[in-house]
Amino acid sequence: MIDKQQVIDIAKKWLEGKKDYFLVDVEVTDDNRVTVEIDQAEGVWIDDCVDLSRFIESSLDRDVEDYELEVGSAGIGQPFKVLQQYINHIGQEVEVLPKSGSRLRGILVSADEKGFVLRTEQKQQVEGSKRPKKVGVEIPFGHDEVKYVKYVISLK
Repeated sequence: MIDKQQVIDIAKKWLEGKKDYFLVDVEVTDDNRVTVEIDQAEGVWIDDCVDLSRFIESSLDRDVEDYELEVGSAGIGQPFKVLQQYINHIGQEVEVLPKSGSRLRGILVSADEKGFVLRTEQKQQVEGSKRPKKVGVEIPFGHDEVKYVKYVISLK
C-alpha cells in the first residue's frame, strides 16, 4: 500500500514557493487510490493540479506499487478541513453546524488554531421594544464543537 505520509511529503515539497497554495487533504485507500486536495484563496488552476500530479507520479515508482492518483481542489461548498480555509474566508458568509444545535449562517469574523467567531443575527428582546428584534451577535466556537463549517455559495 502507498504510504500516505510519503504522498504528503511529496505534495508539500511541490507546494514550497507555489503562490499561496496549501495542502488540504491526502487520502489513500486500501486499493491504492490516492486523492490529494489543494487550495488557495484565488482558486485552484487545472494546470497546477496537472503539474502536482506529474510531480507526485515522478516521485513514486509504479513498478514497486501500482496506484490510481487524483489531484484536485477542495470542493466549493465542502466543509473546511484546515485552518487556512477558515482564514481565506474571513469576512464571508459561512454555514456552521454545531454538534449541539441547529445550522447557523453568518459572517466568519476570525479564526485561529483554537476556533473561530461567527457573527450572525438572532432575535432578542430589546429594552423598550414590545417585540423581539434581530440583533447582531458574535458567537465563538471551538473547532471540536462543530460538525462542519463551509462556505455559502451565493448566486445573488
